[in-house]
Amino acid sequence: MKKLIPFTALTVLATFLSASPAAAQMKVGIVDMNKVFTSYHKTKEAETRLNDARAQAKTDLDSRLETLKADMEAINKLEADTKKPELTADKREAAIKQRDEKINQVRNLDREIGEFRQTRERQLQEQFMRMRGDIVQDIMKVVDTKVKADGYDLVLDSSGLGVSQVKVVLYAAPSMDFSDGIITELNKNAPKKAATN
Repeated sequence: MKKLIPFTALTVLATFLSASPAAAQMKVGIVDMNKVFTSYHKTKEAETRLNDARAQAKTDLDSRLETLKADMEAINKLEADTKKPELTADKREAAIKQRDEKINQVRNLDREIGEFRQTRERQLQEQFMRMRGDIVQDIMKVVDTKVKADGYDLVLDSSGLGVSQVKVVLYAAPSMDFSDGIITELNKNAPKKAATN
């Protein structure tokens, strides 16, 4: 196996060294996809919609938790009522029955809160993934148009990380980066409010 690795490296090196002059004149471009993504007006709009949905989910959850808290206080009061020495057996039995019914309501509400939390988290994650997919698709259309129009042979994402969490593009001349042109193209039809942000 050790002999195979140097052989493979030598083969790759030999391929590059023997490449034709046309390959040496390959046109390479760089795009900072993270910068483009965060600068696109639709990303900001999507973040606003997602934050609004999160805030609404939190409001709904808080309302349920307040109801749960109030019900727990009612159970504690009913429990205290069942221990009052002045209660007749019938009234004590009625208080115990009322307490047990409230406990069942609380259990159901607690289960509903757990289900609500999981469902909303899943829905928000799905909404985020859909929005992200749509935005990336928009960006890629503009990048593809630019690549075809300017005759690029290879375009790299300068924000991408490799397996070792090191940037894939360690250095590129600033003239190779056409991220700003992509951002301008994406935002040319932005609503006035989004364009000023």
